[in-house]
Amino acid sequence: MLKLKEHIANISWRQRPAVITVVGCGGTGAQIAMGLPYLHQALLATGHPFGLRVFLADGDTVSETNCVRQPFARSEVGLYKAVVLINRLNLFWGVAWEALPQYVRCGRDLPESDFLISCVDTRAARADIARIVRLKSRKIARYWLDCGNLADRGQFVLGQPLRRDRKDRAARLPCVHELFPSIVHRRADKRDRLPACSAAESLERQLPYVNSTIANHALALLARLFRFGRVGYHGGFVNLATGQVSSLPVDPTVWTRMRRSADKERRRLR
Repeated sequence: MLKLKEHIANISWRQRPAVITVVGCGGTGAQIAMGLPYLHQALLATGHPFGLRVFLADGDTVSETNCVRQPFARSEVGLYKAVVLINRLNLFWGVAWEALPQYVRCGRDLPESDFLISCVDTRAARADIARIVRLKSRKIARYWLDCGNLADRGQFVLGQPLRRDRKDRAARLPCVHELFPSIVHRRADKRDRLPACSAAESLERQLPYVNSTIANHALALLARLFRFGRVGYHGGFVNLATGQVSSLPVDPTVWTRMRRSADKERRRLR
């Protein structure tokens, strides 16, 4: 059994900007987007010559219900979320990041990135991303950071998509769908509740601060990877009901145990 206690990034970001694409600009995605300028500024302050280049992808528009727990104003209802956020960030921070106001369904919908951060709210959307990041024709993402949550808890998992041309399979960080197959089980979407149509229902489905808590933990993981070039964990689980946070360690023994559970889960889902 390979012994690992930390993951060392095998990418050099000193010769170009680090490219990050955020898919989904709702509760968690918007918080991720608004936190990325601080990472950009931190990189520049520590001597990085370029910082970040960021794309926001989402075909959804702002609704009145979104204005309750997402950072949108009623004057922005009907506008694309990605465009609203990008315009806001570009004006305030003086960056030139780009919006992709479309849903992601195939590899052509996304640029090649160092990090793809998914903040989607359906299993079908996450399954599409899992398929896209494994494309052998294009390297859509070197790393895939997935964020998801329920009403008062959530998780974030950083992985390296498995492609046939990978030479570091043994030390590769597993992606979220490899450890938790139900997260990409399309048929389970039918059992989930429909999007909230009122402010009260929106708050019932997702309590305040769950999105920002997940987003901040995910951003902190990225910040450590950029700053030190290595991390000892590649995800975590947050429970606001109990105040507990559990990390997902870089440990092949843990991955083997989780993969066994995942295999049982896949057989149950068939």
